[in-house]
Amino acid sequence: MRQDNLKTRIFIDGGDPAETKESIGLLGFLDGQTTNPTLISKNPGVRGHLEHGGKYTEKEVYEFYREVVRNISAMIPQGSVSVEVYADTSTKAEAMLKQAVEMFSWIPNAHIKFPTSTEGLKAAEQAIKVGMRVNLTLCFSQAQAAAVYAATRGAKKGDVFVSPFIGRIDDRGENGMDLISNVLKMYRGGDGHVEVLTASVRSIDHLLYALSLGSDIITAPFEILKEWAGRGLPVPGKEYVYGKKGLKEIPYEQIDLGKDWRAFDISHELTVKGMEKFSHDWNALIR
Repeated sequence: MRQDNLKTRIFIDGGDPAETKESIGLLGFLDGQTTNPTLISKNPGVRGHLEHGGKYTEKEVYEFYREVVRNISAMIPQGSVSVEVYADTSTKAEAMLKQAVEMFSWIPNAHIKFPTSTEGLKAAEQAIKVGMRVNLTLCFSQAQAAAVYAATRGAKKGDVFVSPFIGRIDDRGENGMDLISNVLKMYRGGDGHVEVLTASVRSIDHLLYALSLGSDIITAPFEILKEWAGRGLPVPGKEYVYGKKGLKEIPYEQIDLGKDWRAFDISHELTVKGMEKFSHDWNALIR
């Protein structure tokens, strides 16, 4: 069961409903799930299909994705399920928004994932205006998080997530957890309509420190949630000491959240690489 001192919402990051079910059993609760094209490509049903020489038509792979998220949604009806649009570096906002309208109709508790790119923010800005819930993913900088805030200004709390990818920042020698700390600090000067979803969690230390920092949401792979459950679901306080392991500090920036989102420099090579990876894994499923 959820501990009284656990304020952070816990999501599983994955594309297999069997892991969703097992996580609920291990934790005694689950607040949501994040999916993406790469995770769907790793679903056991997809892997089995591909191993037998099969690929999908574009229609079939979208139907498979829809059934996966419907199964997940049924297990966590009060939670959130993030569903990601297809977006390579050439995909325009209009194409993303068209996908988003369809995906948002799949389940009643969807957040639609857009990349934190210029076209992704354009699409998210319009999606919010027509009543969708969104999750801006592949966020790697405080400026990108500020742009998410500005592009979705006026949305209700609960309708907008931003997902900084901490593990991928660690991979290049910078302390990804500094970004979580910096964005949380920056958002304290705002109206609270964007919630920070700590993503690309690679270790139990990532999860525990995100809990200590007070991240609104954490999404973690099944194995890390299993390890956390095995430790008795600890919820560390401010005294928690995070081992930075020689990672370079990311300094806090003073940023004016009142600016138009287009005023921020949102370019980031990791966002581009992430979009390329997700689109490649999705295209690999299609014949």
